[in-house]
Amino acid sequence: MQVAQRRLAEMRAILVCAVLSLLSFSHACPKECSCNSNTKAVDCRGQGLYDIPRRLHPDTQELYLQDNRIRGLGSMAFREIPLVRILDISNNSITTISPTALLGLRMLQRLSLAHNNLRELDKRLLGPIRSLSHLDLSHNSLWGLPGAMGDSLRNLSHLGLAHNRLTRLDRSLLEALTHLDTLALRSNPWRCDCQLIGLKLWLETYLFKGGVVDEVLCSQPEEMKDRDLQKIPYQLFHVCMTTSYHYLFANIHHLESERLLQSHTHGNHAHPSSHALHVPMAMGEGFGGGGGGGMAECETKQKPRPVNLRHAIATVIITGVVCGIVCLMMLAAAVYGCAYAAIMAKYQRELKKNEELAAAQGADHATADEKEPLENAIA
Repeated sequence: MQVAQRRLAEMRAILVCAVLSLLSFSHACPKECSCNSNTKAVDCRGQGLYDIPRRLHPDTQELYLQDNRIRGLGSMAFREIPLVRILDISNNSITTISPTALLGLRMLQRLSLAHNNLRELDKRLLGPIRSLSHLDLSHNSLWGLPGAMGDSLRNLSHLGLAHNRLTRLDRSLLEALTHLDTLALRSNPWRCDCQLIGLKLWLETYLFKGGVVDEVLCSQPEEMKDRDLQKIPYQLFHVCMTTSYHYLFANIHHLESERLLQSHTHGNHAHPSSHALHVPMAMGEGFGGGGGGGMAECETKQKPRPVNLRHAIATVIITGVVCGIVCLMMLAAAVYGCAYAAIMAKYQRELKKNEELAAAQGADHATADEKEPLENAIA
């Protein structure tokens, strides 16, 4: 009986705490917003706000601030809600963000800053955040993203950069996006020159792994305008090989990544449960004649390499052949030089020997001439 009463008292205490927590969450809701105590979401959309509302409950997990008039985010702007997971500040008038605006938001998973007036982002903005999986920066005026920001984006699955002023992207930033599934890059003034060859090679590896990207249409130079970067053949970047080292290093890095990827793929072929099998079957191929046969034998097929990748490999092979021919020519020249030196040494030895013989014969003739008058005098 006492045990039952004790359990009943505990249940009442838990119920009272839950009710008090809900009342506390509702009481802490700003007057401009509506709060949901079950999902711990605060909705402040379309309220004409110029700043982040105050008196937010510290247990808030979702905050929606779209369609307001917020112009900037100051230092530790969200210090009252350290547990927030979803933060949407899209469609405002934000032009500046303090490097420490998101300080303390270690649980943040989704961040949207789309449809604002941002021109740049500080590399320290996302520094303390490691759980971010969705980042939308589309419809701004960004000129680029700092490469150092990549450490905070390693768990990112979606990155939206469409409708900005990007002309190139830092390769180190792209390499950090190891878990990226979708990438939006359309409607940017991409400059398709030697500086963009790294993005082209990275995109081929990214697509080979199954990533999704919309399009990268060139705006400059004029001869490549409105052409998709992924469909431009590598021959048009041939000038990069003579004007800079970007093509060479990017190509080597890309081919090394492909080699590692292929070895990883071959290693996983032994585990069919982890990869889908591509089994091309025409109508009637899967069954024997007369309907009495079994299923056709499944075969794993490697995904065909992109055409541009084959061009890159062909370029490397041709370069290797040329280098091999040059090495053979140098070897032939070295052999010829050694043979010539040996022949000249032999000739010099024979010449010296002939000179010594001639000198010895001259000495014999002189001795004979001296003996002849002496013999005549004696006679």
